[in-house]
Amino acid sequence: MKELAGKLAALDPDAGAALQVIAYFDRLVEGRASLESLVRGAAVLSGCPARLVDEERGVRVRVTADGVRTDRRDGAGPVDPAWMAAPLVPGGAPALWLERPGPPDGVHAMVLERASAAAREVLDRTRGRAPAGERGADPASVEVLLDRSAPEPARRRAARLLGLSAGATARAVAPAGAALLVEAVSVPGGRAAAAEGLRAGIGPAVPVLDLPESADAARTALRFTAEGTDRDPGPRTVYADELGGLAPLAETVGPGTEPIPDVRALERAVASAPWAARTLHSFAFAASLRTAAAELTLHHSTLQGRLTQAERRLGWPVHDPRGRLRLQLALTLWRLHRTHGL
Repeated sequence: MKELAGKLAALDPDAGAALQVIAYFDRLVEGRASLESLVRGAAVLSGCPARLVDEERGVRVRVTADGVRTDRRDGAGPVDPAWMAAPLVPGGAPALWLERPGPPDGVHAMVLERASAAAREVLDRTRGRAPAGERGADPASVEVLLDRSAPEPARRRAARLLGLSAGATARAVAPAGAALLVEAVSVPGGRAAAAEGLRAGIGPAVPVLDLPESADAARTALRFTAEGTDRDPGPRTVYADELGGLAPLAETVGPGTEPIPDVRALERAVASAPWAARTLHSFAFAASLRTAAAELTLHHSTLQGRLTQAERRLGWPVHDPRGRLRLQLALTLWRLHRTHGL
């Protein structure tokens, strides 16, 4: 789709931009994005604040062009009838606005069309019908509970349908390639049973109504996970409250950002030998050289020889504390560059 959009943009810039808008919202829908994410996409793509208002279902979301949600802080102010707008259903009243005088041009019209259709799908799925299915396993109830834009009564009802009392403690679990899960926490500091066997990020245990924050943290933690293979070594499960100062790195590092020289050097080292990635990861995070050798089922002298080869490609020594920390950071950044939208 990206290649097609690029070719079309060379022939017709407006058509190419419209195709990119379609692809963007299709990705959000596929990833089961929240209403806030959809409105944020509309605002950023259109270059002006966007807001979604559905009085019947108690939804009010406003996001500025730089992606900041503001409706909770300042009430967002009244709607201007002159703004570009679209209904959630054909022939209905306007519900999604771009805060710019209309009528909408080609790209803005496409943003309104795709964003409103995506919002309608989310609302129909999560609030347009009574949840069905086995108690505690309904995906729609989980979505409502984790949606910070949902009215509190709706989120309390979703919690009850999932078997969670208002005073319960729970956490969000973000499995790779699957919808978010919610798990009750009965023992502080206990491991997440819902993540057993999964590659997943685990959010902190919080009161039920604070679960959207746990979900955000779980998504961040997921980006620090790995497949646990020789080519992608690392933990398959990461707890957000164990990341500490590493968590903010996920906000600034991703597939679209330029890797620093240390990450480029690590990529070269990893590409040089099939054993390099797992060897460097084991050494970087093991308690000692002998512990890493045992983990890799190698004699410590063999591991030492591999590290010497790797050091030549990295361009820095890894045995002293500073070099080892540098390697740990390079491995972490390398993972963040490769993980996004899991």
